[in-house]
Amino acid sequence: MPDFDYDLFVIGAGSGGVRAARLTALGGKRVAIAEEHRVGGTCVIRGCVPKKFMVMASDFAHQFETAEGYGWTIEASFDWPKFIETKDVEIARLSGIYAANLGKAGVELIHGRAVLKDAHTVVIAGKGPDGGDLTVTAERILIATGGRPWMPEGLAGIEHAITSEGAFHLPTLPRRILIAGGGYIAVEFAGIFAGLGVETTLIYRGPNILRGFDDDVRAHLAGEIEKRGIKVILGSQHDEIRKTDTGLLNVLDNGMALETDVVMFATGRVPHVKSLGLETAGVALNDKGAIQVDTLSRTTAENIWAIGDVTDRMNLTPVAIREAVAFHETVYRNNPQHFDYEAVATAVFSQPPVGVVGLTESEARHTCAKGVDVYLTRFRPMKYAFTGSDERVLMKLVVDADTDRVVGVHIVGPEAPEMIQLAAIAVKAGLTKAQWDATCAVHPTMAEELVTLKVKQSQEGSAV
Repeated sequence: MPDFDYDLFVIGAGSGGVRAARLTALGGKRVAIAEEHRVGGTCVIRGCVPKKFMVMASDFAHQFETAEGYGWTIEASFDWPKFIETKDVEIARLSGIYAANLGKAGVELIHGRAVLKDAHTVVIAGKGPDGGDLTVTAERILIATGGRPWMPEGLAGIEHAITSEGAFHLPTLPRRILIAGGGYIAVEFAGIFAGLGVETTLIYRGPNILRGFDDDVRAHLAGEIEKRGIKVILGSQHDEIRKTDTGLLNVLDNGMALETDVVMFATGRVPHVKSLGLETAGVALNDKGAIQVDTLSRTTAENIWAIGDVTDRMNLTPVAIREAVAFHETVYRNNPQHFDYEAVATAVFSQPPVGVVGLTESEARHTCAKGVDVYLTRFRPMKYAFTGSDERVLMKLVVDADTDRVVGVHIVGPEAPEMIQLAAIAVKAGLTKAQWDATCAVHPTMAEELVTLKVKQSQEGSAV
């Protein structure tokens, strides 16, 4: 057997790469991990965590408005630089924890960009003892480089726009912003900036936001975010962006022209595979430009694996972590495992937020042989009904008519992400609508509606 520098070399110190490296090192193997930016990856540094801080900061404005209806008089102001400074301090702390945990597990951390030289060799530029390149070998290599924001490079004036990553570091809070995109990132940032008092416009080329989500969820959320002051323009996209003396002129293909201070593109993310040396190591890409893997996360190179967003299977942080655990069990514990992608809950931290698990109604009608039963309700939650607000919650259960299993749960409203985590347990366990109905409600709560829905909807959506 050849003598390698490491048993495992991990490229990318995000959530998935860190978990795989730590587990393997704790099992007694020689492990190194390389990260070209900061330890923590997309989620901790430029994704889920800082975004959630921004969502919580922006939601205070809505809470203050609601508080007035309960008799409170509040005079409030927001300090963007102070918030950004506090956010950056916390992100640095979390990144430090990730790095410290790697060290405690015995993982060697290399700060630098790793490139594959061949199937067992990795080169890290500028990290050699004399300042040159560092070349190391490993019996196995795991790629966990994640994804990066995509922008339309051919669009005139695109150099004036930012991505979601740039939004975390704006030196000042803009007065006006236009966000291009209709996915969860675009919708979340629209809520963030609108909540902070920014004049916010969301444009999307499709017929409605949140493509891939249940149609009732999409329509309901579109209406609710407009109530929060977000201007939504559908069926349109940029023709060009022009810099003017007073801002950025967004010229749209529907004939509209809107001037804003900032233009942010949230039009998707792509696997981070550029210049990794994949071809020299025999690692193939699929037709979507992601690393091609089998069910056990093996690439087309015998000793190289890949997990997380770089494989473009299900781009969620908890999924990358579970894929990392499955990789470790398969490779180092002789216990072949693969992650089950069915009934994975997800949340959109829009305002109001969304929580979903399982099948949409459309998906269920195509997969449930004997049809589906749909239970849907829209109502004003107690908190807002008291103040006279017209903000409404949507809850929807999709049930297999043959087996009575609840195969989809969809919630739009306050605390939807918290509720969907528990609902996901029931959906994953295959519980029936009768079992949901047999569960006693907790009153007065919004969640009680999930176990008290009785009226079915027809295929046209009207009550029967």
